[in-house]
Amino acid sequence: MSRRFFVEADGGSRGNPGPAAYGAVVRDADTGEVLAELAEYIGIATNNVAEYRGMLAGLRKAYELDPEAFVEARLDSKLVVEQMTGRWQVKHPDMRTLAREALSVFSPGHVTFTWVPRAQNSHADRLVNMALDARAKGEPVRLPPGNPTAAPVNRLPGWTPDLGTPTTFLLLRHGLTRFTGEKRFSGSGGEDLPLTEEGLAQAKRAAVKLAGMSVDVVITSPLLRARQTAEALATALDLEVVEEHDLRECAFGQWDGLTMAEVMRRWPQEVSAWLASTSVAPPGGESFDAVAHRVEATRRRLLEAFPGRTVAVVSHVTPIKMFVRSALDAPTHAVFRMELRPCSLTTVQWWEDGQASLRTFNDTSHLD
Repeated sequence: MSRRFFVEADGGSRGNPGPAAYGAVVRDADTGEVLAELAEYIGIATNNVAEYRGMLAGLRKAYELDPEAFVEARLDSKLVVEQMTGRWQVKHPDMRTLAREALSVFSPGHVTFTWVPRAQNSHADRLVNMALDARAKGEPVRLPPGNPTAAPVNRLPGWTPDLGTPTTFLLLRHGLTRFTGEKRFSGSGGEDLPLTEEGLAQAKRAAVKLAGMSVDVVITSPLLRARQTAEALATALDLEVVEEHDLRECAFGQWDGLTMAEVMRRWPQEVSAWLASTSVAPPGGESFDAVAHRVEATRRRLLEAFPGRTVAVVSHVTPIKMFVRSALDAPTHAVFRMELRPCSLTTVQWWEDGQASLRTFNDTSHLD
């Protein structure tokens, strides 16, 4: 099945013509996940030319991501949309050239153009103003930390000049529950199980390990097993626990509380589809793509809130895998290739320029 993207684009000039810039965002149409952000100062131009430049840049980036994708370009310029759909003529020579280039990026039939109100195009508009403000100060455009296109040059942390102080995420899976030991689906929306006695002991041992790691804040999923694990950390670290709703486990719907064998007997076709695509949700549940979207948004918020700090995140298998997937710039289906033991520790660092480093994965040395 072909992927679907949204391209949100905007452009503007201060004076018409005047100093001009564009902004563009490429999103996964099914999950809403931001795949790329673009912002560039283009010199002296009109608002309309800047709008065209933003649309063209967004389409080219979408093509780089998947040349077979189907794209809906969303713009708040009625002029550009009407011209690109062929309902209005393109009379300006510069715009005529840009329109031809935009139509040639994808194969015919792969791109549609939609007008949206300005309020629904605020992300791209913000990028435009970011580029114009940077130009006015004589500075380069600096996209937000964690931006998918903010770090086009790969680096080797520890081998290159100082990149600054990273934000460190100590990703701790909750301790053992009854369902964990029985290998049953245990998502959000199902039974909110507490830790077993062994799980509580695991949480205390993890707290001892993290006590020597200069933790600044403890963030937790709202589910009971994660909160109990986080409370053990907070007690050892003398910190408050902050709940983050979007760090909850994937919702497995009708599969919650069942083993994989039981699910395969009752839903054989649904299980096959689920294992074949991260866009497929269990009956009444949530797809891995949807989890990726909410976890990625949370990761960005935490990076903005705690730059250069050490953040202990107590969560579940799927959200922790999504942090790792993001750090490695891996596809969402990489979650099928990872395994995390109860109360295991995974450490990931992000630098201000978007560079990431996976430091440890599934570390259980504190449990031995």
